[in-house]
Amino acid sequence: MYTQERTTMANLVVGGPVAVNSYDNAIVAALIENRPVMLVHAFNGGYLRPAELKEESHDKGVQLATALDPATKEAQGHLWHITPAGFFGQRPLYFIESAAGQVSPKPAGAGEAGAGRGDDGAPKPQRRRITVHQDAPKSTADTVQVGLPDKVGDKWRGKNGAPEDTQLWVVTVTPWGGITFVPITHPDAILGFKDHAVTANSEVRLTYNWGGDFTGTVINTFYPRLPNEWSVPYHHVFT
Repeated sequence: MYTQERTTMANLVVGGPVAVNSYDNAIVAALIENRPVMLVHAFNGGYLRPAELKEESHDKGVQLATALDPATKEAQGHLWHITPAGFFGQRPLYFIESAAGQVSPKPAGAGEAGAGRGDDGAPKPQRRRITVHQDAPKSTADTVQVGLPDKVGDKWRGKNGAPEDTQLWVVTVTPWGGITFVPITHPDAILGFKDHAVTANSEVRLTYNWGGDFTGTVINTFYPRLPNEWSVPYHHVFT
């Protein structure tokens, strides 16, 4: 049975066997401060990047890259925002949004004051989100797309008139300090890789959560990393 534990930091509630306790600054920064982080894979140290970095691309997926090339870094394709998006019961939900292809907000016109704005009053940027296929994980073709809610393909749009439900994720902190992503539309699945192959340029998709709980397995775990932590080795955690 998984309990909901509450930390002293910003009343963050985390579903799962452990709560964020401020020991991992990158997890706290990602979930509370909404700072962009790299999502580094627990198994091979690769990081997630959109297959297409341009802001007009909404029908391409996500890949696992093992080298941070200058073009990706310049376009911020290595960075993701884990953005709060309400609750599912007591579990907080999040969008996984790419910093690449971010659309700058337009100045608010008359009568638009306060619409779509952050806590500081500034207009929120539009960011492309990781969206799951409605029928995933039935086929290896049922991957994920990175795009705005109204721009992704039809099978990636939300059901029952809710355009965002295919983009909402339960983010769970694992006992070994990583995070796992579970889509609310497929609670028996987890963010993983096509054919379970964790290699360079692996295609991200949903895979069945053979672990059976919200912590997932090592092969489906990611470490959020802040810019000053990019060069930190991760493999020693499991040796």
